[in-house]
Amino acid sequence: MSLLSISNLGLFYGDKQIFSRVNLGITNRAKIGLVGSNGSGKTSLIMILAGALEPTEGEVYREKGCRVGYVPQTPPEATTRPLRAEIMTAFDDLFELESQAGEKNQLGEFLIASKPSKAEIRYLAMLQRYQGLEGIDYQSAVERTAFALGLNNQILDTRSDSVSGGERTKAALCKALLLNPDLLVLDEPTNYLDLRGLEWLERFLNRNSVGFIVSSHDRYFLDSTVTSIWEIEEGALNFFPGNYSVYRQLKNEYRQRYLKQYQKQQKEIAQKKDFIARYHAGQRSKEARSRSTQLKKMDILQSPTKEAKALGVKISKVTRSGHQVMVTKNLWVGYKEGYDAQKILEVPDLILERGSRTAVLGPNGSGKTSFVRTILGLNPALHGTILLGHKVKVGYLPQGLHHFSGKKTVLESFLEVKAIREEEARTFLSKFLFHGDQVYQAVEQCSGGEKSRLALARLLIDEPNFLVLDEPTSHLDVMSREALERILDGYEGTLLFISHDRQLVSLLARQLLVIENQNLTVFQGKFDEWVGRRKMVSSDTPRAKDLKARQGSRYKSKPKSRMVGDVKNHKVDLGQEIAELEDYLKKVGRDLQKASSIGDMVGVVRFGNRYNETEELLRQKLETWQD
Repeated sequence: MSLLSISNLGLFYGDKQIFSRVNLGITNRAKIGLVGSNGSGKTSLIMILAGALEPTEGEVYREKGCRVGYVPQTPPEATTRPLRAEIMTAFDDLFELESQAGEKNQLGEFLIASKPSKAEIRYLAMLQRYQGLEGIDYQSAVERTAFALGLNNQILDTRSDSVSGGERTKAALCKALLLNPDLLVLDEPTNYLDLRGLEWLERFLNRNSVGFIVSSHDRYFLDSTVTSIWEIEEGALNFFPGNYSVYRQLKNEYRQRYLKQYQKQQKEIAQKKDFIARYHAGQRSKEARSRSTQLKKMDILQSPTKEAKALGVKISKVTRSGHQVMVTKNLWVGYKEGYDAQKILEVPDLILERGSRTAVLGPNGSGKTSFVRTILGLNPALHGTILLGHKVKVGYLPQGLHHFSGKKTVLESFLEVKAIREEEARTFLSKFLFHGDQVYQAVEQCSGGEKSRLALARLLIDEPNFLVLDEPTSHLDVMSREALERILDGYEGTLLFISHDRQLVSLLARQLLVIENQNLTVFQGKFDEWVGRRKMVSSDTPRAKDLKARQGSRYKSKPKSRMVGDVKNHKVDLGQEIAELEDYLKKVGRDLQKASSIGDMVGVVRFGNRYNETEELLRQKLETWQD
């Protein structure tokens, strides 16, 4: 069934054409990834699909009653209400439905007796997640989803105008998921999520039947969730089956075929022009006129886009440092307020060796940036020592881009760092995707991605041998991320970086520093090995085995008091247990819905009890996860 379709879409901003004659359709349960370079029109298309922007041309058709959950890229406008109240508006339709039920004790009984409409049946599908003997536990639903996305109770109870834009965006995502929509329209939903939030969102999208289209530069996320890719390129919308990796393979094959066709046609054009020039007069002039006519009728292929010539750069050799680049001993990371000190992280004795590639991982707010700033001497250490090795030259790229301002051009800003010839500077900047007149663009007019690329170019032209990066892929589109990977892969110095970009971490890191529960642990190995180890440890715990046994016995005994362990003592990841509980919750929900639909009130009571018990256990697990 088609939820939404667009015919002959056209969009213009003034004289600038964004789209022209675009036709598309989205079916229920579609899982679509939207990709394209920054400025290609992804956000505009997302807004049109969500009904937040009217196209200049064309028609948009939405299935009657289709519920859309929309999360824009920019944070929602702040209000004076707590985030919890903002999220609770997802249940406004259910509140109305409850009021219609009046004095009846069972909402399911009311729906059955009143011969519900299709809309009410859809609401009933939502009830399967929240209904029990006491009615609907909205608070539990909000907290369960919010905790998974990284919002704790303290943040939920804080006014919207007193939290960060990232926290408001996560609240908007939470609300969209709780709407139980027919279609999710998401614009860069992973921007503010840490690793655990990303993994939870992936599980949610994979295990629910809701259709979605998501604009994202996160290739790992797209590989894990989508089954088709829509690509925006030069005002056209191209469709590819499969996830992101399949799309890249198909795209490369297409580019190679196109390049061969283009080169063949250019050779043919050159031959015809040469013939015309040589024989436009004389005995073979008729043949020359014929070739001229052929040229005029020829459908000329456009030159391949610059992406086919994307960055492949190796930075010049850096000065060799000592073998030990950085050493810490008895280090505590934190901050001081007057005479009081607040420790946020205890670091084991570390040695970073020359040429090592280390990624720093951890939840948002765990102290990753504080750790990096402390070892670089930008923040004072609460305790312990930090030593940089012989001939170590640090290049640091902070997370924000606040240091870029003023009227200077890209080229002028770059030349501030190192005075070299303009031709040499332009050549170097081209490796960072600044081509032609783009080097004369004012920095203040650059996009976030362009500023990030300029910052990295400024950093690397100074030839540091210890490169420290804090979220280097922020603001970068896919093409720029892949360019960054090639730059860093060719870097010969020592690399330490913070990132939630799992593709980048997987490709570059050979060692992980994992921050959790105010402790830093070292994992010698690659990201995929660490992920596999986490899953193995989680699934082998006695609690995980006990969970599976209890699922097999249909949770006949109350699980919450017997299933809660001391996470600090065990120090194991709860992700697998949470995932299994979510699966079981869905199964009980289906049983509850079925019992309600056939009027089996005994079943409604039984499954309602079971649902409440399991949901309470899941809530406890998520709270433990957040601690």
